[in-house]
This record gives sequence, structure tokens and C-alpha cells, in this order.
Amino acid sequence: MKKTIVITGSSAGIGKATALLFASRGWNVAATMRNPGSSADLSQLPGIRLYQMDVTRQESVREALYSILSDFGRIDAIVNNAGYGAVGPFEAASEDQIRRQFETNVFGVMTVIREILPHFRQNHAGMIVNISSVGGRITFPLYSLYHGTKWAVEGFSESLAFELRHQGIRIKLIEPGAIKTEFYSRSMDLIQKEGLTAYQDFADLVLPNMMAAGERAPGPELVAQTIYRAVTDGKRKIRYPVGSSAPFLLMLRRLIPDVWFMGIVRRILERN
Repeated sequence: MKKTIVITGSSAGIGKATALLFASRGWNVAATMRNPGSSADLSQLPGIRLYQMDVTRQESVREALYSILSDFGRIDAIVNNAGYGAVGPFEAASEDQIRRQFETNVFGVMTVIREILPHFRQNHAGMIVNISSVGGRITFPLYSLYHGTKWAVEGFSESLAFELRHQGIRIKLIEPGAIKTEFYSRSMDLIQKEGLTAYQDFADLVLPNMMAAGERAPGPELVAQTIYRAVTDGKRKIRYPVGSSAPFLLMLRRLIPDVWFMGIVRRILERN
């Protein structure tokens, strides 16, 4: 019997690459997104069905999961990939930008999980894959809101793993480093405030170096392969760093004092 996976934020980047990979491996793929009409290319592929889902709206999540279960009868795994980055000085962020960042990256993940758990508990089986980031365990300048959400996802997921273990449900955290996706363009919410110029020189120095890292990075297919391995390897392992620099950065963060690590980040990102 073919297994079924639900992937949020499937219109581009990591979500789209993951949908394509799982479909090529014989899975039923329920690819969810806010605007399915914009991804007609995905809907034409065998094994993939598109569903409208806005993770910030509980009713939208509930309706999408109901439709998926009606179509496939069972869900075996769900990938919480929908998210974006708000980037810029925290002082410049509006109340709406702050709330929207957490509504999508944190509360959206929680809403999807809360809605799928009764189905997984009934089956005494299920896999929840949360797309975190290297930025869920280390930080970079101008990403304070984004880091806040990913650190929240890390702690939430690890604690939830204890609760769900005896229900037969597993939790996985995928921790990409820099990956060349629309995260650095269309999906980025650039934080600016008219009249606030105190951070401009710093932002002008740091942001080009961050963008350059994204341009040099591997594509989303690498993350998709890691997600597939996490779902199918049968291990109790929770965290899966992915990307050329991700494992090294996380190891370095564990081994050296905070002040040393932050000094290294400054030297890399605050250079002309």
C-alpha cells in the first residue's frame, strides 16, 4: 500500500523539491500551499495532488487535512515546511511583522500538528517532520525574529518528542544551513522603518554577505534528500543538519565559548 505524505509550503523551494522526490519514490504526495492555482506544473505530475492550506488559519488547516484523508484514507507523515524570514533590525519591525513571523513559523507548525495528532494517535503511528534551521541553534545578525521562531520550533519539537513517543509518533527536525531558494528573495520580509537610520550602515555591511552565502549555497534538493532519509531511516534520531557548513557550525557552537563563536560570526559577516 502506498504511503501518503503531507507537505506544507509546497509551491517552491524545499517544499516543492520534497514533493517531487517523494512522488518519484512512489509516495502519495499531498502538496499544500496558500494558492494552488500558481503551481499548475506540480498538479500535472503523477502522485501529487494540490490542496489549499493557510497554516495561520485553523479552519483552513482542518479543511485541507479532512480533504486529504477523504482522498487517501490515511496520512503517514507530515512535513511542516511553510515559513519565511523577516530580516532586519528588530527595532524597525512593526507589530504586524513580529506577529506574522511567529504566526507562520511557530503557531502555524503547532496548528498543523494539533490537527493531525488525533489521526496519528488512532493509528498509533505517524511521522512529524519540522523544518527548522541551523538558525534554530545558532544566530546571525539582523535575523532576531526569524531565529526566535526557529529556536521556539526546536524546543517545542524536542519536548513534544517525549510526549508522543509512547503514542507511536516520531518527531524529526531538519536543520538546513544556507540553501539557495526563494528564502533570500521573494520569501524574505525586509524590515525597515522610515526615519530609523541608526542601523543602516550595519545592515548595508551585513546583508550583502548573507545574500552572497545564499547564492553560493546548494539547492533545495539536498534538503529534500535529507527529509526523505529522516522519514524512512527508522531511527529515533531527532536532528538532521543539512548543508555544506551546517554540521561544522553546530559542532563549533558546542565546542567553543559564546564570545569566541560570536566573534567568528562578526568577522565573517561584518567584512567589506
